Order: sequence, then C-alpha cells, then structure tokens
Amino acid sequence: MAAPKRFPDRDEIAAVRAEADPLENGATAETKRRLAGRVMARRDMGKLVFLDLVDRSGRIQLLCPGEMADVHLGDVVGVTGSPAKSRRGEPSLQVDELELLSRIRTPLPDTFHGLTDVELRYRKRYLDLLMNDDSRRDALIRARTVSAIRRILDGWGFVEVETPILQPRYGGAFAEPFVTHWNSLDEDRYLRIADELYLKRLIVGGLEKVYEIGKDFRNEGVSFKHHPEFTMLEWYEAFADYRDTMERIEQLVSQAAQDVLGTTVVSFRGHEIDFAPPWRRLSFTDALHEHGLWTRDEDELRRRLVERGVDVSKDPTWSKLIDHAHSHFVEPALIQPTILHDYPIELSPFARTTDADPTIVERFEYFAGGIELGNAFTEINDAEEQQSRFSHQQTERAAGDVEAEEGDPDYVEALSYGMPPTGGIGLGIDRLAMLFTGRESIRDVILFPALRRAD
Repeated sequence: MAAPKRFPDRDEIAAVRAEADPLENGATAETKRRLAGRVMARRDMGKLVFLDLVDRSGRIQLLCPGEMADVHLGDVVGVTGSPAKSRRGEPSLQVDELELLSRIRTPLPDTFHGLTDVELRYRKRYLDLLMNDDSRRDALIRARTVSAIRRILDGWGFVEVETPILQPRYGGAFAEPFVTHWNSLDEDRYLRIADELYLKRLIVGGLEKVYEIGKDFRNEGVSFKHHPEFTMLEWYEAFADYRDTMERIEQLVSQAAQDVLGTTVVSFRGHEIDFAPPWRRLSFTDALHEHGLWTRDEDELRRRLVERGVDVSKDPTWSKLIDHAHSHFVEPALIQPTILHDYPIELSPFARTTDADPTIVERFEYFAGGIELGNAFTEINDAEEQQSRFSHQQTERAAGDVEAEEGDPDYVEALSYGMPPTGGIGLGIDRLAMLFTGRESIRDVILFPALRRAD
C-alpha cells in the first residue's frame, strides 16, 4: 500500500508537550491531537513501545501498543492520540492510530554520537539538521531574526525592494567581484558586491525609505567571518544622517535580540555581550591612537606595522595600510557593541565629509564580539563630489589596489537630478546570526556553505 500523500490538521509537538506537562503522572487527557515527525528513538517494553517523535518545534515521547509500532528509526510517521504523562513524569502522547508516511532507506548516523564530523555536517546539512537539535535551533533563530528585522523596518515605514543581482558594473564596497557572461548580449556581468548604488537611485526616485535583504557576492577567501556568498541588509533613509542611523541600528539590533531570544544579552566566545543601547561610541582616529597606530605618514605607518609582525607587502597605499591596522588591532578588541565613527576620506568613497574637517567623513562601522557587523554613511548627494571621489578611486586602482571602485557614470547622472540628504547602512545577517546563536564560524549559520567539490 502506498504511503499517504498528506497528513492534515497536525499540531506542533511543542504545543502538545505543553498540554501534557501539567498532567499528573500516569494521567491521560481527553482531548485528541495529531502529530507528525520523524522517529528518532525506540524502546521496546513488552506490549508497549516507547518512540521519540521529533518535529521542528521539539521532541515528545509516544506511548504505542506494540502491534501498531512497525516502524524503524528515521521513519516519518503521523499519529493520533491523547496528551498524556508517563508514570515517570515524561510528557507524552498516548497513541491510538499510527500511519507510516515515509520509510527510511538509508540508516541514520549513530544516534548516540550524533553527527560530529564538521565537514560532513556542512556537506550533508540535511543530516546535521536531523541529528543535531542545536543545528535546528540555530536555523530557526536565524530565520526568526530576519523576520524580526523585517517587522521592525516595516514598522518604521521602510519599503522592502529588490535590486539587480547581475549588474553591468559593480560597486558600493571594496571587493573583487565574481564575473559571468551574458550570452545573448555578449557582455560580461558581475554578481553584485553590494546593493548600495541601486538603492540610492530609488532615494533619488522619491521612495525615501527603502531596504533590501538579499545575497551579495565577493570573490575572496573563506574565514570564520567571511563567506563569498552572504546575506546583507541595506537600508537608506532620506532626510537623515549618520547620527540618525546610529540610533536606528542600536534600536534594530537590540529589539531583534529581544524579540528572537527574549533578552539583549548573548554569549559569544566566552563573553557576555549586551546589545541594549546606548552602545559605546569612539572616533576612528582615537581608536587607532589607543593602539599607537594613527599617522598619515605612509612610511611611518608601514614601519609600525612591520614592527608588529604584520605583512604589508600587499598594501600599496596608505588607505590599505590604515585599514590593515584597523582590522588587525582595533576590531578584535571591540567586544561590547561599539560604534567607530568619522573615518578618513580615503577609506570612504560614498560618505559626506564632516563640517569641521574635509579629510574626515561621516561614516561609522559597528562591532560586537570582535567582529564588524556593518558599515554606514551620511551619503554623498552631490554629483560633482561623487565623480571626484570616483576619480580618486581610479587613482588608487592605478596604484595597485584591485579592490578600489571603478566608478559608475549612470549613478553619477542619477545624483545630478538631486538626492535628498540620506543616511544609509549595511548589516551582515550571517554575522549577526553568529552572535545570536553563539556560533564561532559563519559556516555554522549558513545552511549550505561553500565547500571545495568533494571529488
């Protein structure tokens, strides 16, 4: 007989456990409930068989008459019965009917030791999710985090939009792109490295408050915090600046943590990190001064870094050196949520200069757990100034910086029609998920991380 094609009107295990929990030991409720999930443990006790049933909400014990328990570990079943509590006090379901919905054909890994090989967990994530409760928990935390972010931004009046992933020019960040070819047009296209330039075109168009949550791609190596395909939130808000955006990101992250985790405090790499605002704020130059690394003299900065054992052979410009100094010494020390603000103009081709110093721009990055979570600006909204910045980036590129911006004439033209004062920001969803779940590798919070081909 073929297995049923559906099992409607089922309840979640967590809800039935909650219903069974107040019962006295050995008692059974009069209500009927339907559950479906995977059998992950079996204990034969004479005429009674105890099965552990698992769905994404949790695990519950099934009390089954032996004659209806013709199931194997890993089978998917649907059951009907009454919430109950075993004589030993375990919330359960007293089973009246059991349907086999899918028979397992390949044995599961050892259910006692679980799935512990890290690479196997990444390559066969479906088994990881089946065998490891923590992996399912992490996947759900990540999903709920994205949902919470959407609710908050929608509540603030932002509009969710979609912009091109395949782009004729790449820009909005310092990174090398992935390149593909559009056969019908015989033209190269780039997988986007950021959403920025298209989202700001929408600000020019009058949408005023826009955001996108989507995939970006950067042709770089893999580390505990880097992945070539990653999920980014970017938003842009007309008539706001970077100070307004600082307050928004504090509110967004703290509220998302509260909504998803029930607290603003997370545990990460042995630290208790509290996202409740206000966060510490520190200027970029003061942060470098704290480590004895702030100077605008390129030769002096190079010497100081070499003295500290940093390989600067691939850093052809002062801007690359100062960024190297920041990433090696400042960022890892920022454990509690911290906003670094007011960056050198050389590092920021899209940020407006401060009123007090034309060599400093209204940019901030924010950090927690020793990793950067995102980047924000008061955006340049003057076409001539933007073109000047692009020209400087082309000079940097000619000096050997392959990640420098190439420029985008169409974007400059868009600005020529007038863009309101605008605050914009990016937030790395994968890195935030690391902090919310306490995972130390970005690959643990990406369901299918990039790996070398197994062959």
